[in-house]
Amino acid sequence: MNALKALFASLVLLFNTLIHISILLPLSLFKLVLPFRPVRRVIDAVLSAIAESWIGVNKFWMNAVGHTRWQVQGADGLRYRGWYLVSCNHQSWVDILVLQWVFNRKIPLLKFFIKHELIYVPLMGLAWWALDFPFMKRRGGASAQKDLETARKACEKFKVIPTSVISFMEGTRNTPAKHAQQQSPYQHLLKPKTGGVGMALETMGELFDCMVDVTIVYPGGVPTFMDLLTGRISEVIVHVQQRPIPKELLVDAQGRAADRAALQRWINGLWVEKDAEISQIKAGAKPR
Repeated sequence: MNALKALFASLVLLFNTLIHISILLPLSLFKLVLPFRPVRRVIDAVLSAIAESWIGVNKFWMNAVGHTRWQVQGADGLRYRGWYLVSCNHQSWVDILVLQWVFNRKIPLLKFFIKHELIYVPLMGLAWWALDFPFMKRRGGASAQKDLETARKACEKFKVIPTSVISFMEGTRNTPAKHAQQQSPYQHLLKPKTGGVGMALETMGELFDCMVDVTIVYPGGVPTFMDLLTGRISEVIVHVQQRPIPKELLVDAQGRAADRAALQRWINGLWVEKDAEISQIKAGAKPR
């Protein structure tokens, strides 16, 4: 039965991706040839609608192969035409599809800062490029400066239409080995990195309605993508909080960027709360 579920889900995902990318790429090339703001505004809205349609089909097969119990709190009151800075803990590739499942057509399309190597992922790399997802090398030295410049350019593009900019501030998926290597002070989280978020606030901070702070917990254990394809995820708990962004973290009237140390302190405080929240959720969850 699991093999049949995986085959069904994989085929739907494949054809869903092929169909939507075949529509998306010609439009993105048109945008490339005519890089004018009025053209971008129209084309970007159409490209986002195509991506949302792709996500909608993914929700169909996720619901069809699994009987996942979804516990989502705090996602009400968000606006589809709003501007949001989204933050989330990161444990698995499944996190991305969970976020899309929860927020599709509730807020603007989520735009990720993603690893540069993922541009080579068949089909999806092209889709991420077409949707202006920023590809980050995430290394030190000169590459770190180049990453910040990439983030800056991406955020300038995101200002054309309402957008949700999401950052997995841990920078990578949290595993026991990475947690131990970092000697993280948090029980359930890696140390947060604020480079991408800081650039988003510098470039378009005045547009954001708030930070959408998301916490994901899998009571049955962190799932793999194969668990998702075979419907073996019993429960997903998602807590959402809308947090106001402190004004002192935005660019001031003289055009000066906020002190990055102040941003790091704010995020560290949120991380302490998130770590405690995860402990509380896990203590109260009963795996099925």
